[in-house]
Amino acid sequence: MRNPFVWFQERFSRKIQFRLTSAFLLILLPLVVVSLFAIDRSRVILHDQAVERSESALNSAMDYIDLTLQNVEEISTLIATDPAFINLLGENGAELSPASIVDFSQLLKQLSNVNSINHIVSQISLYHQPSHMMISTHYGGRRLNEAGQQQWLENTAITSGTEIAYLLADEPIGSGATFGSLVNTDSVSLLRTMDLYNNNRRADVVIITLDKSKLTKLMKSLLPSTAASIYLHSDSGKLVVGTGNLDGGGNGMQDAGEMPGLPRITDSEMTVSIDSQYSKWKLTLIQPKKELYAKTDQLRLYTIAIIIVSVLLALGISWVVYIGIASPVDKLFKGMKRLGTGNMNVQLENKRKDELGYLTEAFNRMVVDQRRMIEEHYEQQLRLAKTELQFLQTQINPHFLYNTLDSINWTAKNYEAEEISEMVLNLSRFFRLSLNKGKDVFTLDESLSHLHYYIRIQQIRFMDSFDVEYDIAEESRSVPLLKLLLQPLIENAILHGMEGKAEDGKLLVSSRIEDGETLCVSVRDNGQGIEPERVLYIREELERMGRRANKLFAPEDEGTADLFGLRNVMTRLLLYYGHEAKLDIESVKGSGTVVTLSLPLAQCKETFRMPPHPMMAVKGEKSA
Repeated sequence: MRNPFVWFQERFSRKIQFRLTSAFLLILLPLVVVSLFAIDRSRVILHDQAVERSESALNSAMDYIDLTLQNVEEISTLIATDPAFINLLGENGAELSPASIVDFSQLLKQLSNVNSINHIVSQISLYHQPSHMMISTHYGGRRLNEAGQQQWLENTAITSGTEIAYLLADEPIGSGATFGSLVNTDSVSLLRTMDLYNNNRRADVVIITLDKSKLTKLMKSLLPSTAASIYLHSDSGKLVVGTGNLDGGGNGMQDAGEMPGLPRITDSEMTVSIDSQYSKWKLTLIQPKKELYAKTDQLRLYTIAIIIVSVLLALGISWVVYIGIASPVDKLFKGMKRLGTGNMNVQLENKRKDELGYLTEAFNRMVVDQRRMIEEHYEQQLRLAKTELQFLQTQINPHFLYNTLDSINWTAKNYEAEEISEMVLNLSRFFRLSLNKGKDVFTLDESLSHLHYYIRIQQIRFMDSFDVEYDIAEESRSVPLLKLLLQPLIENAILHGMEGKAEDGKLLVSSRIEDGETLCVSVRDNGQGIEPERVLYIREELERMGRRANKLFAPEDEGTADLFGLRNVMTRLLLYYGHEAKLDIESVKGSGTVVTLSLPLAQCKETFRMPPHPMMAVKGEKSA
């Protein structure tokens, strides 16, 4: 028979793969033994640390509960010994007179004030024994008509004396009723006798109920996981509040001698309990050990799997796996991270012909296709926006032309050809500047000069019944502005604002820059104003248009006949300046109307880059 040692030596000297496998096993096996020991030891340490952390958290919570109970008991003492409360109760007898109702209302108001000083208290109730009235901050007041409830309260007051009793909602009080139904609560309540020295010798009772939802919220904040549960028991051993399955659920009910409401405790669960030195209440935390040891158990399975895989597959070839697979995968991972940051020019070097080479090539093609799709989508949206803008601007010229021709017609009926000649001259200048050599924008100065030709036409039409003034901030004159943006506002101010005004009409065009960020242009008239209902409707329509995220043309706007000019201006604002641009309208019936454009200054200068236009002498100009 061949010597195994000689066979091993020959294989070791001739096969690199064998040497790698042998070296891996020599390193791996001791590590496996140490790992298994460390996992078992870590379970013990993990359990001890979990118990220590839980005890610390429960101690802190119990201290808070004790402090809360002390506070509630102090409140009960203040109420039970307060002469004002005692006198109000003592001055009223069995008869429920109007004066008694006033006294009880005053009493309820004072109880509400006391209730508000402690967030853990949900309600405070007072039982007036002569009239059998239950006064509560939760539901006001009601008379207890059942003799069993009256007798139970009176007996409890007599037997408790000056002591404090904590009662749960399911506490029976006779006749099939519970204490919870008596005070309309499902939480624990403190009960004590009013007038501790019993000067009135009556069985008046004060009841302070704790907020169960806040106690539950406090309990849940202590849970280390969703599978854990926590329970709070009173000094009598009754369950106050719990977060688990209170009826025992699948774990079964508690064994004899255990506290009510707790599930049966098994060896598969970790239990931590804390008793209060003050209130004698008890907090119990239950957590499955399976959940506690989940990570260590998983690590043990991984360790065993590594041993099996190492022996069967000679894991010494792991360095080949890294060179052949892990490296290109890592390259793909880094390329995807760069793509995720917005770098659309990522291209990975690829010389492989296998599956990983195919994946790398597919990634490179995906980046190119995605970049092309984004560019095409952006260009499509840009063309759509320009088309919508051109459509809007082609709408405004005929609309304006019809109104202007109508003005010339009316003037021809009232004046001789000299005025008509001036109107036509101003109209021709207006249209000549409107063309503006194909430009879409004017400076604010140019816009005002352009508008002045139109305003002069309307002044002639209305027989100089109104004057125009300009109040233009110097720093705003050179700001670029979309052409024909102000003309609909001026037109509305003249045709609608000045309607019926034969003289003393005023039209004020002003501009300013607010906080160095916003260009504000206002058109003000002193006309008849707008009805409040109409102003509200206009604002709602403008806000509805401003809330549109994508499409500025909606099907419901087709065929809409009203607010043509304002809708046009608002749509063009959104197209050019975005949703930061605003169009506001204010009007007082009989005092006039103000329409204000608010445009982001940075967007004006960034979107329409153009050299400043020489400023015109517009400030303070007044039409003849």
